[in-house]
Amino acid sequence: LKTGVFKPAPLLRRAAAERPPPTAMPKQAKGKGGKNKRRGKGVTREKRELEFKEDGQEYAQVLRLLGNGRLEANCFDGQKRLCHIRGTMRKKIWVYVGDIILVSLRDFQDEKADVILKYAADEARNLKAYGELPVHVKINEADFGEGSDSDDNIEFDTEAGVDLSAI
Repeated sequence: LKTGVFKPAPLLRRAAAERPPPTAMPKQAKGKGGKNKRRGKGVTREKRELEFKEDGQEYAQVLRLLGNGRLEANCFDGQKRLCHIRGTMRKKIWVYVGDIILVSLRDFQDEKADVILKYAADEARNLKAYGELPVHVKINEADFGEGSDSDDNIEFDTEAGVDLSAI
């Protein structure tokens, strides 16, 4: 073994005249853009007719999202139900906590329902004005129902006798 300083081999450089011309990138077979482009990213929502509930349907407000296309909703008939977002809504219409939704009740399972429509905020306000939703419903607000206190029931005792300057 030779001891000494390691010297890398000199890099070979081509002259600019010897380089081949740059080639164009190959075209994709599917077209331009990714899934958001194909899905219609940024498309404005057209005005749709307001849909009212029918027999076997109920209005509800989303309490919490459970994952896997499921959520817990407070139906306006006074029951909490486990709701499943139907396949045509998944990854197309996003449901958040506090949204007003229309659910289809199941004949064989009263504690479960299927989400069939999500109302936009202006549509929910119209439903409230028509008297379809209860007066106490808060639209576009996530803090509602149980545990809606802003301080989360935490109280600080100012007269506990703790001297902050000593800490």
